[in-house]
Amino acid sequence: MAPTLRVLIHGGGIGGLTLATALARRGHTVEVAEIREELDALGVGIIQPSNALHVMRELGVLDECLAAGFAWEVLTIADPAGNTLARIPQPRMDDLPAANGIPRPALARVLGDAALAAGAKIRFGVTVTELDDDGTGVTVALSDGSTGRWDLVVGFDGIGSPLRTRLYGDRYAPAYTGFANWRVTVPRHPDVRGVLMATAGKEAKALLTPITDELMYLGAVFAEAEDHRPDPARAHEQLAERLAVFSGPVAEALRAVTDPAAVVYSRISQVTVEEPWHVGRVVLAGDAAHASTPHLAQGAAMAGEDALVLAESLDAADSVPEALEAWEARRRPRALWVQALSGAVLKQEMGAPTTPEEDALLEVGVPGAAHVLVKPY
Repeated sequence: MAPTLRVLIHGGGIGGLTLATALARRGHTVEVAEIREELDALGVGIIQPSNALHVMRELGVLDECLAAGFAWEVLTIADPAGNTLARIPQPRMDDLPAANGIPRPALARVLGDAALAAGAKIRFGVTVTELDDDGTGVTVALSDGSTGRWDLVVGFDGIGSPLRTRLYGDRYAPAYTGFANWRVTVPRHPDVRGVLMATAGKEAKALLTPITDELMYLGAVFAEAEDHRPDPARAHEQLAERLAVFSGPVAEALRAVTDPAAVVYSRISQVTVEEPWHVGRVVLAGDAAHASTPHLAQGAAMAGEDALVLAESLDAADSVPEALEAWEARRRPRALWVQALSGAVLKQEMGAPTTPEEDALLEVGVPGAAHVLVKPY
């Protein structure tokens, strides 16, 4: 491999910024093209399981993530009233915490600062308009009228990836699962010192996840029509209606929500690119290639692993094409296993029919998956 590469990353989310930092620290020339005008990560909080924290340590930002978030070790299962049914210690990778909850905007700041400090350039308000891969490099035109030539173009541009559409047309459009995620940030209950899963069987499940000393988020998944959108004037009330079976800390969290605009609603969709994730010198990663449901809390972790392993693969290979082949061979089995098990857990929790293949995955279950995923990637 040449000592330095010119790499364009399309998308400034978790995976894109992780890759930008990893490559820039290795001396490569890196630019991130981000369609947004700033790194204003949408959403509430995110769970960084131990394997995600391992990526952050390799990147040199572990301490910043832990300082901005809330680390925890134990998953608590509770009944609808909040009474503890079980406390399950979570596995760790090496000497890291089992998990860290962190606000999405805080994580965006940490990763953005790291990328810039490493020497990467972030260009806001731009997207790719033209690609020409001649086998030795890729000429890219951006929406601001600029043109550049790159050794590698990486699409970390999310579940709606424009680069995926350029490469494969509409063959891999996001597929709606029939379910949607409701989330809202609330003051942290003092007893919530790790994820608390309150369950009413298949009727409803609610998660309380600490993300700072002061804050946690409430999350719940329900079957929703594909065209459903919460009422802008009463989204908080609609969420409370769906979780009416709960008392205790879940009900207390709901009472703290008085602004309907605070409720974040997102449909749960999946993407599986069944063809190779790279075409020539253009490669898709993270949600652009293998978007999962959130049921293993591994979406961001998979994007981070994709990024770090891609940087390592470029180190080890003699050429960009060889690096992409090696990277995909290493990443595809793990990422698609996470995706398949996440989808099976969603079906199981919602009482939807499962296939024999999904039943076999469900024998591993969420606790078993956590032990698998703290192994080296």
